[in-house]
Amino acid sequence: MDSQYKSAGIENGVTNDRVKEVAVANKRKMRGCDLVLRFLALAFSLTAAVVLGVDKQSTTVAVTLVSSLPPVNIPVTATWHHLSAFVYFVVANAIACAYATISLLLTMGNRGGKKGLATMIVVFDLVMVALLFSSVGAAGSIGLMGYQGNSHVQWKKVCNVFDKFCNQGMVAMGLSGVASILFFLLVVLAT
Repeated sequence: MDSQYKSAGIENGVTNDRVKEVAVANKRKMRGCDLVLRFLALAFSLTAAVVLGVDKQSTTVAVTLVSSLPPVNIPVTATWHHLSAFVYFVVANAIACAYATISLLLTMGNRGGKKGLATMIVVFDLVMVALLFSSVGAAGSIGLMGYQGNSHVQWKKVCNVFDKFCNQGMVAMGLSGVASILFFLLVVLAT
């Protein structure tokens, strides 16, 4: 009796046509989810690069040279390009944003579902995950040094002086962290 159902295309009470419909519906749903995640990754990485790229704060610091003289006020400025970890962070997010734009266009144009292109996109998605996580780690280590300082090497904390600069950097790192998680979700979704 089971062989009659199998020859008629019925297995476990479900027709082969129904299985194909579900597979096509899931593929469309996954494609839509893929496009949304790519767009969000583009938006978050662009925002992170811009937020840290425009981060700048100027202030005056009172420096005492000799205890018998009054302190001298010195103007100082903190910008992202003074720290190599922040430069790496901005460049990494710009690369991720450019890649997200290209991959979004390629994904929209890949209606035929070419396996080679899809595999290449997944590999580069994984590269973006590594690039963004490493840039967040590099910027985070310098940011932590700014918040806490390091008494072993006599580095003083600076975020008490440049609070806006540090807070804006922290927001940029959070945005980039979200972008890297979105790229990771794209890799998980594809596999």
